[in-house]
Amino acid sequence: MSYKFSNVKTELPGPKAKELLEKRKQFVPKGISNGIPTFVSHAEGALLTDVDGNTFIDFAGAIGTVNVGHCAPEVVTALHDQIDKYIHTGFNVMMYEPYIELAERLANLAPGAHEKQVMFLNSGAEAVENAVKIARKYTKRQGIISFSRGFHGRTLMTMTMTSKVKPYKYEFGPFAPEVYKAPYPYTYRRPDGMNIEAYDDFILNEFKTFLLGDVAPETVAAVVMEPVQGEGGFIVPTKKFVQGVAEICREHGILFVADEIQTGFSRTGKYFAMEHFGVVPDLITVSKSMGAGLPISGVIGRKEIMDVAAPGELGGTYAGSPLGCRAALAVLDVIEKRGLNERAAVIGEKVMERFDQFSRKYDIIGDVRGLGAMCAMEFVKDPVTREPNKEIVTSIVNEANKRGLITLSAGLHGNVLRTLMPLVITDEQLEEGLTILEQSIAAATSALQVH
Repeated sequence: MSYKFSNVKTELPGPKAKELLEKRKQFVPKGISNGIPTFVSHAEGALLTDVDGNTFIDFAGAIGTVNVGHCAPEVVTALHDQIDKYIHTGFNVMMYEPYIELAERLANLAPGAHEKQVMFLNSGAEAVENAVKIARKYTKRQGIISFSRGFHGRTLMTMTMTSKVKPYKYEFGPFAPEVYKAPYPYTYRRPDGMNIEAYDDFILNEFKTFLLGDVAPETVAAVVMEPVQGEGGFIVPTKKFVQGVAEICREHGILFVADEIQTGFSRTGKYFAMEHFGVVPDLITVSKSMGAGLPISGVIGRKEIMDVAAPGELGGTYAGSPLGCRAALAVLDVIEKRGLNERAAVIGEKVMERFDQFSRKYDIIGDVRGLGAMCAMEFVKDPVTREPNKEIVTSIVNEANKRGLITLSAGLHGNVLRTLMPLVITDEQLEEGLTILEQSIAAATSALQVH
């Protein structure tokens, strides 16, 4: 199918992709999943072209990794410049300036007027692991609280903190000790007859009860919260809930950690999503769009907390590589130069307007929600019972792929369709992508009715 930007000329997978798939099956374990059965040849902005010449509009953004777009020229230039100088020395062997420059910029951008320090790592999960280490070192406590439906990674600690059993935890235990799961609000699925304000009060009371029945607050080092749950289904809490949890943390000397790995770097219309909630975290974990595709992550935190570890207790061989640091510095330049915080707000408005239209047309869409350009639709089998409808989302994603649109599912039940398009997407590309998405919903719905 051919549109102005997307153009799928072959079946999926195409001939070249089929050859590569055979090699993939032979040499790569099936436990590493993929969303679409083809292989990229080149990418630019919000467009992906595969090895068979098919072009796709990207509404997935490498799961929120390329907010500044694929191969942003500023990032490419910065990387070439860095490679010509040196590739890696190991910051713990001989330090380098980009690490210091990036730490300074992030410390100045992060919420709060207090002094901050920043450390860099390789992946989002590694950032969360180190936030836990730092929190435990500072508080001299062991307990870590995360939330139901939260996602924090696939390492032992972060897998333990994550709430989705399959595919992330099943048969991979035993898990790390002293990790507890607290209730997180899910407005769409609140009890019938309960308004949002009453629901917030209920969940906050449940959190207080949790600290009586599940773990003593005096033993808790940190509460780790995604400002908007990503893998959990793009669930947006209220300001009242986030501020309420932060206040409870302050009362008990518990560190409040914001996991901004998916929400950070302009995705929600702010550098950090926590800015929407009026809460200043003690620690912030960052990754994904921080490096525009280069592996880099970080922990940003209060100086007195970050500085508690002794030399050698933090870090790693590739932690904060020069290439990752230079990419991240270029990302910050792009965000500022192109006004991507403002652009994210505009994209979010356009997407939510269309999602609202879709929901009025299709009763299988139970809820639409989002913050900035982090938007989602939740699909159900019945609008009254709100029974999750994973099958229709799988069908919609496949239909979209055939038409030249890459998108993602999410949610505990796999019944949420989420969008993470690069923020440099043009208005024309965005509209075409949304049109393809509507066509895909219609095709999937029609096929369901036939069966």
